[in-house]
Amino acid sequence: MSESSKPSVRPAAKSLLVLVTGVTGQQGGHVARQLLMRGHRIRAVARNPQDPRLEGIRSKGVDIVQGNFDDPTTIERAARGVDAMFLMGTALGAGVAAETRHGISAVDAAKDAAVPWLVYSSVGDANRQTGIPHFESKFAVEEHLRRSGVPHAVSAPTSFMENLRAPFQLPMLRQGRLAMGLSPGRPLQMVALDDLGGFVTYVLENPSRFAGKRIDVASDALSGLETARILSEQSGRAIEYQQVPIDVLRNQNADFAKMFEWMERAGYTADIEGLRREYPTVGWQRFREWGARQDWARLLS
Repeated sequence: MSESSKPSVRPAAKSLLVLVTGVTGQQGGHVARQLLMRGHRIRAVARNPQDPRLEGIRSKGVDIVQGNFDDPTTIERAARGVDAMFLMGTALGAGVAAETRHGISAVDAAKDAAVPWLVYSSVGDANRQTGIPHFESKFAVEEHLRRSGVPHAVSAPTSFMENLRAPFQLPMLRQGRLAMGLSPGRPLQMVALDDLGGFVTYVLENPSRFAGKRIDVASDALSGLETARILSEQSGRAIEYQQVPIDVLRNQNADFAKMFEWMERAGYTADIEGLRREYPTVGWQRFREWGARQDWARLLS
């Protein structure tokens, strides 16, 4: 999470019981954090409820139950009696086919448990036939969700600002390089995870406003050159942008190579200014604001 949090938010008028999946990850963790700040109750699904990573949220009163996407009955049991559910999946580790299978079975479990409101986390523009495997895997779940009859909305985040703090990026930043597969001047839409968590929480609280809607979510858009310049200013270290050739990316990860090819050709299309106008209580951050909250001296040491 961010080194320094955004200002606290006011509690919600009504406390909800929300089932949250992926709570040990970035998205689920930030959604849980925002829900707690708003005074909601959380039931978190975990493959291993004794996972040490859960101790922080357990201490905040979160009810952690055993749940495994490979055993839909455990998801159905966890979903019984909740007011809402946040569902997310990932292709990392298990692969895209497993992500789709898990998402579809979780939707079916939510239907069997009569979950009254479900927010699914997909990915920006997955509904535009991108051909990117880890976008298509999420869109297949979206389509199943629409056919299921479960009252729902789809939150579709773009690239995470927090990716700059991830293990695949930090070592290069420490060497003074911001390396991505986009041309230097090509803007990339990004979302801060605090913003995403706040937006998802707002959607969970307002089913009548969002029923059946799909919303692409981004906080800002900057080119690699602009991002490197801001990082240089805020860290006090010279950071240069470097475009990684697509052939190099393809040799490393064909899925991600397709993603960068699509980003270069088409790219995310979230209505950033529209989101700010429509949902001002989220407290959207520009990249410069997000970056100012990071402890770059420690991260880049």
